[in-house]
Amino acid sequence: MTEILFYHLTESKLEDALPPLLDKSIERGWRVAVQMKEAARRDALDQHLWTYREDSFLPHGTDEGDFAADQPVLLTVSPDNANAATVRFIVDGAEPPTVADYERIVFMFDGYDQEQLEGARAQWKKLKGEGHNLTYWQQTPEGRWDKKA
Repeated sequence: MTEILFYHLTESKLEDALPPLLDKSIERGWRVAVQMKEAARRDALDQHLWTYREDSFLPHGTDEGDFAADQPVLLTVSPDNANAATVRFIVDGAEPPTVADYERIVFMFDGYDQEQLEGARAQWKKLKGEGHNLTYWQQTPEGRWDKKA
């Protein structure tokens, strides 16, 4: 069964919280897709991931690139699984694909964005009603993740 996690951003922005989670995913040998709603956001996140830290390299690409299928981390606005990811991050309130197609789905949402907060609550309710096992993580003041449910 798919592991479904909800990450509630309260202390940092997605641009700060997502890269370390992607790094850990790569370390574990996972292929990852990060789905968002808008191409402009995808492109901004793409640029950010090239420069977020001077001492690291996060291999990634976008669904608009020539080698989308080869990317260990693919930034996408599509529900398609172009890089055969086993882990999918859903950000900015994007509509998730079929969860059973993945080993892990991670919803990341900004706790100060009412639309994202309501969307995450609706997804939680829907997925819980379908019988999925869900976990909820909230940031601590130090930016770490604390399991709340």
